[in-house]
Amino acid sequence: QLQLVESGGGLVQAGGSLTLSCAASGRTFSSYPMGWFRQAPGKERAFVAAINYNGVNTYYTDSVKGRFTISRDNAKKTVYLQINSAKPEDTAVYYCAALIGRDWYKETEYKYWGQGTQVTVSS
Repeated sequence: QLQLVESGGGLVQAGGSLTLSCAASGRTFSSYPMGWFRQAPGKERAFVAAINYNGVNTYYTDSVKGRFTISRDNAKKTVYLQINSAKPEDTAVYYCAALIGRDWYKETEYKYWGQGTQVTVSS
């Protein structure tokens, strides 16, 4: 079982950068692929990025490719989301979760959700 805590959110100007962290407790973190999702006001939670257990393979939704980078440090039990060239449409609550299923992009395949961290991008 994992407990996940996101941090690093805040207010950033359009074009700016921010790094989100997701710290895990639990001995099995390194065996889980991990994902980031976001939920904008009035919208459903949506896939952003995912990374396999050893960090070799990464996956992104099209709207963030080239701007966001997901990474992980298994020794620190932490997964990161680097946000560059932020856009107002990136404004959302960002969540991390562990993949327990097979579909990287599907919310229902994830478990052990964190509480989320708010990212606001001003224009």
